[in-house]
Amino acid sequence: MSAWAGKDLAVIQRILDLFQPGHEVFLPAGSGEIGPLATALAAAPSCLDGVAFTSCLIPGVNRFDYSALHPNAALTVFLLPPELRPGLQSGRVRLLPLAYSGIVRHLRSRAPFDIALAHVAPPDREGGASLGVSADFSALAWNNARVRVAVVNAQMPAMPRGPSLCLAKADLVVELDAPLVTFEEAETTPVLAKIAALAANEVVEGASLQIGVGAAPSAMWQALTGHKNLQIASGLVSKGVLSLARAGALAPQGHVAGIALGDAAFYRALAEEDLLRFAGADETHDVTRLASRPNFTALNSALEVDLYGQVNLEWAPGALGYQLASGVGGAPDFVKAAQMSAGGRSILLLPATAKSGQVSRIVPKLQTPTLSLARSEIDTVVTEYGVARLRDRCVTARAEALISVAAPEFRDELAKAWRERV
Repeated sequence: MSAWAGKDLAVIQRILDLFQPGHEVFLPAGSGEIGPLATALAAAPSCLDGVAFTSCLIPGVNRFDYSALHPNAALTVFLLPPELRPGLQSGRVRLLPLAYSGIVRHLRSRAPFDIALAHVAPPDREGGASLGVSADFSALAWNNARVRVAVVNAQMPAMPRGPSLCLAKADLVVELDAPLVTFEEAETTPVLAKIAALAANEVVEGASLQIGVGAAPSAMWQALTGHKNLQIASGLVSKGVLSLARAGALAPQGHVAGIALGDAAFYRALAEEDLLRFAGADETHDVTRLASRPNFTALNSALEVDLYGQVNLEWAPGALGYQLASGVGGAPDFVKAAQMSAGGRSILLLPATAKSGQVSRIVPKLQTPTLSLARSEIDTVVTEYGVARLRDRCVTARAEALISVAAPEFRDELAKAWRERV
């Protein structure tokens, strides 16, 4: 146990004392996850008897399974960190297959939470406490809760522009001085750099950009440093956004994001430089609002694409078949917005192969239990072998374009599979 966790256990106990059997509790996630809370719960699992949590935990960022500490605890999520898979199999974890816009509707329309926690910065003179680097869902849950708990953390930076909560409306305020959740982006390999360079050529000057999470999208930040007047309109930003700013690639204003993922220095820089405005998911994933931006360009990763143009964003192939590796996420919202935007583009980024080149990510037909994106929603696919532009092309031309960006050793097999299917 870290020193800060031990010091703050007594403070967190004030929150745990509120938990009662039958309570439904909202927890912030992403960079807003409250680290000391997980430590305190692990030390006092009996308080979880009959408690059901809801949280938008993010794979690769949030790894703690709140449901695993007590047999009568439960957890509702919208994405699936791999650490939660045992809970899903046992029935303790409940996965709702909703896009981010659907999560917004769910939080607005469901019965009020018994308790909603919010992780905030120290308040300003008027008593407003910034949601800092994680503005996605906390305000929605806070406004739909019977008991509101504000966790004021001295290490959460207050954003000059972004949502804040009025501490006078909190039923309980506790103060911490604890590190925030941090995130280290994957190293940009030569393959990822090639994909990013090809995709960057598809992005027009002055575009509004959404860049997703994942190794391939992360490489886009550096690849776009030669552009001008770009605007950020993204669910998340990572440290690469500073590269764009310092290279002069960003427009003077108009940038918005829901959460930031990086290290403490990155979080401080966002607060000090006032680079962008933070907003809740009801804005960052609002399809109509995004579509009103000319040249809205969505850049997201994919696990597989088949020759029909159907996309798998959620299921990872393995020796025992497909396993859930994520959830629906925000990509469907961004793809729809790009379709509606004047000059908009939706670009999917993926290495052509997986498992050290043994498996093609361009496949004849998806074998996954569900589809993430229908063939009617697909636009552009980029691998290290090229760009497949699929919009307004017939099914045969689409298949040929996708085969052309597959790894060369798989192209004959894919072409044969396509001929046999048509």
